[in-house]
Amino acid sequence: MGNSVPKEMRQYYDVIGQIITVFCEKYLDKEYEELCLKALAKLCRKRPSPLLKGRPYTWAAGIVYAVGTANFIFDRANKYYISAADLADAFEVSKSTASSKAAEIKKMLKIDVFNGEWIVPSEMESNPMIWMVEVNGLAMDARRLPLEYQQICYEKGLIPYVPALKEKD
Repeated sequence: MGNSVPKEMRQYYDVIGQIITVFCEKYLDKEYEELCLKALAKLCRKRPSPLLKGRPYTWAAGIVYAVGTANFIFDRANKYYISAADLADAFEVSKSTASSKAAEIKKMLKIDVFNGEWIVPSEMESNPMIWMVEVNGLAMDARRLPLEYQQICYEKGLIPYVPALKEKD
């Protein structure tokens, strides 16, 4: 992921990436780290990159907060639960700073619970939000649709993969 970062943004990626990596090793896991580094690389590629302004710890906190929100890390039932305050404290930023930076990042990168790109792979199948599609005005779980409709949903980018085909593997 890091090799897709423009040369002029490499130092930002390295510094912020290291902060993210240390946090993920301590509180989360490799899947979260990879998603957060993916978000960081995308922010590095934006023109102009928003990373040129602001503190590295603020950006790191915002990225982890944004990706974490899409994966419900603030829900006590989550395997990797952490409170928003504890997350912010770990990055030595205020909770409001982490939250506002995360909101900015979520908007820029379209990070939300409905976008499978930002869901940790091990939780993809159990996250009902990314499987919801609208069929004739009704919200439906795409996993329950016939194969033909699943393929259409996948081709339109509405679901991350075709569940009926994955089950056969």
